[in-house]
Amino acid sequence: MRTRTRIACFLAMLTVIVSVQAQTPSQSKATADDSQVRPPVTKADLQIVKQAEKILDSPSKWNRADNRVCPADAKTFSLYCALENATKAVSGQFEHRGAAMQEARFVIDEIAPNRNYDHRLMGYNNDPTTTFADIQKVLHLLENRIGHRLKEKPSQTPTPR
Repeated sequence: MRTRTRIACFLAMLTVIVSVQAQTPSQSKATADDSQVRPPVTKADLQIVKQAEKILDSPSKWNRADNRVCPADAKTFSLYCALENATKAVSGQFEHRGAAMQEARFVIDEIAPNRNYDHRLMGYNNDPTTTFADIQKVLHLLENRIGHRLKEKPSQTPTPR
């Protein structure tokens, strides 16, 4: 009888633990949903921006009708897709709220205040007033911003993955 009671108590405790964990948002889920999260930058983020600049090195490569779907065989790239592809090329994976992507959003917040895009990268890219020179400016400012952040706190900057 004692064994049954112990097993029942164990199963009850296990059920409570699983239930609590299911109701508690994980750190990565919370971070993925936080549009203002500011992850630490790495040298890889600087490489990502430089790679995105290569991807968008001419107006003929710019896709000004972004839908945030980035096909592997694309010939033209929105700002979002250039950064996504560059991230995959540099790190082998893509994080929607990665440092380079987030810093690009913050650059747009600064240069296009009060535009209130639903999706900052897509909205700015698709804005009829945005020019290819504007896209280049975002990438240039992004490179400077990440470079500055790397110099600002080198002891707190993790090494690239």
